[in-house]
Amino acid sequence: LTGLFLAMHYTSDISTAFSSVAHICRDVNYGWLIRNMHANGASFFFICIYLHIGRGLYYGSYLYKETWNIGVILLLLVMMTAFVGYVLPWGQMSFWGATVITNLLSAVPYIGDALVQWIWGGFSVDNATLTRFFAFHFLLPFAVVAATALHALFLHETGSNNPVGLNSDADKIPFHPYFSYKDLLGFMILLVALTSLALFSPNLLGDPENFTPANPLV
Repeated sequence: LTGLFLAMHYTSDISTAFSSVAHICRDVNYGWLIRNMHANGASFFFICIYLHIGRGLYYGSYLYKETWNIGVILLLLVMMTAFVGYVLPWGQMSFWGATVITNLLSAVPYIGDALVQWIWGGFSVDNATLTRFFAFHFLLPFAVVAATALHALFLHETGSNNPVGLNSDADKIPFHPYFSYKDLLGFMILLVALTSLALFSPNLLGDPENFTPANPLV
């Protein structure tokens, strides 16, 4: 939702991308809050993902191969979404992050260099790269939603794991209200933490280099 509002004011052009983000933060009504919630929300999302993975490893959820494999694909999709999103503000870290990460694909045998140039849309990270990364950042979340639905579908087929590692079919309780209220409490705690971070220390998780416009020569 925050991304939709940001997209209304963002321009995916290397000459105006950085200034459009500054415009959102300075001139758009509550644009600073929307941008801070969006950026820090992504960080919180990854914190939750890593906690979820840790829980899965601890409880042995990797034994449910279909659910686990879809989860791995889901993690890769989310990482791709976050990566292309990180490039959009077009600061120094955005530019050099895009350059370094995309150059890793040059290690692919035979087609590596051609693959990198195809992703760049030229011979370096440039305007075409930013435009297509903006498109990918809009489209990939739909793939994430689809993979999440598939992940949940396989989870319902196998059932979730538990601390004792035993089949709990014989001793179950209703989801509502026993778990729904716990989920609501967890959601509220996360929302308060995210809002507090966005309001009081929005740049805590950011990189200082990204407050400087991208410069390929520096």
